[in-house]
Amino acid sequence: MPTPGFRIEVVDYAQAQDELRAVREPVFVQEQQVPLEEEWDALDPLCRHVIARDESGQPIGTGRLTPERKIGRMAVLRDWRGKGVGDALLSALMAQAWEMGWPAISLNAQVSAEPFYARHGFVPYGPGFEEAGIQHQAMRRNLKGPTPIENAAAAVAITTALVLQARRSLVIYSRELDPGLLDNAAVLEALRGFATNGRGGEVRILLQDTAAPQRALAPLLPLAQRLPSVFSFRTVTEPVDRAYASAFLANDAGGYYFRQLGHRFDGEADLDGAGRARRGRAWRWPGGRDPALGTPGLSTTNSPVLG
Repeated sequence: MPTPGFRIEVVDYAQAQDELRAVREPVFVQEQQVPLEEEWDALDPLCRHVIARDESGQPIGTGRLTPERKIGRMAVLRDWRGKGVGDALLSALMAQAWEMGWPAISLNAQVSAEPFYARHGFVPYGPGFEEAGIQHQAMRRNLKGPTPIENAAAAVAITTALVLQARRSLVIYSRELDPGLLDNAAVLEALRGFATNGRGGEVRILLQDTAAPQRALAPLLPLAQRLPSVFSFRTVTEPVDRAYASAFLANDAGGYYFRQLGHRFDGEADLDGAGRARRGRAWRWPGGRDPALGTPGLSTTNSPVLG
């Protein structure tokens, strides 16, 4: 799809090799000091490559899909960074992977680029490692169906992505404001940005236990107190409802994160799960029912968290 100022094309490696060099060598070899012999590998002729071009047709960004079903060699020339070129390249590569029927895709992200890939639904897995003298983190995303969330790092990445993806509405069902998740600096910064973006957004939070986050001085509480027109709290009151074990977050852009056991981080998430996200946001305020996520009809009251 044409994009103001640049466009993305799928290219043949043999015909476009010089153009790929015009981007990858300045970025990886000159800026990041990757040895030239490591930059060009035997996989390149076997990959599907995309190039971003400016309005004059000059290459300004690259990326590739390997036979191992991985994204790699994502690069954007310095003068074009921060203008959406990387987002467009990544979206084009995911679209190509989808067209080829790949159910999932992975990549090795430079640690500094983890937040960028997390915005697109990629979550970290496994330990970090060094490649070409640069620290990397393996990340993955399912293209067909939800992505498994297996640890705290993946939970933080997907929660941040869901907040950033939200247009005007977020719904959170939590036991006690999820220590280790909703108090994470990246998640808090995303929530702060959402709450102050001027779009009239709302964050509705349903808690089972309000005393625990108050005792722990949960950092989300001062943020919510400063922005009471954005953050609304309710507390589950009936014992049968307080026994509900799960937790979830859903936004109004088709994304959700569901955990069968709310005291754990493992679960599933999807930035493109519109049907399930919509049902997750459908419970009434107060009360409601979510047949997809399993939320029972809940008896709630105004939360004392904000007085």
